[in-house]
Amino acid sequence: MTAPHPTEGELAILRVLWGLPGPATVREVHEVLSRGKDTAYTTVLKMLTIMADKGLVRRDDTERSHTYEAVHAEPVVQASLLQDLMRRAFAGSALTLVQRALDSDGTSAEELDAIAKVIAQAKAKRKR
Repeated sequence: MTAPHPTEGELAILRVLWGLPGPATVREVHEVLSRGKDTAYTTVLKMLTIMADKGLVRRDDTERSHTYEAVHAEPVVQASLLQDLMRRAFAGSALTLVQRALDSDGTSAEELDAIAKVIAQAKAKRKR
């Protein structure tokens, strides 16, 4: 299976699908998306059709109202996008990526503590 690389619009739809308890109809996805941005129903339908063709979502057409669900879990897509960004923008360096992320003033002390714990866990995992 190829690594998922959704566009920004596809990612917005995936976020909706990940946030719902199960498969969703086009209408349900449209309702959620329309809360934040005026989006046409037909646009959502077309996007979901394209996403099904690309293997990003799975369509169940056994009922009158087709339902859609994400093929990949959110962490899988995030990891794929991050690997691509790291390769293209940071020459494959996780260190440079993290340095740039931490250069921003938006990182709270709590987040820095949590990051330190994640790093410690990653080090322990690598030693095994």
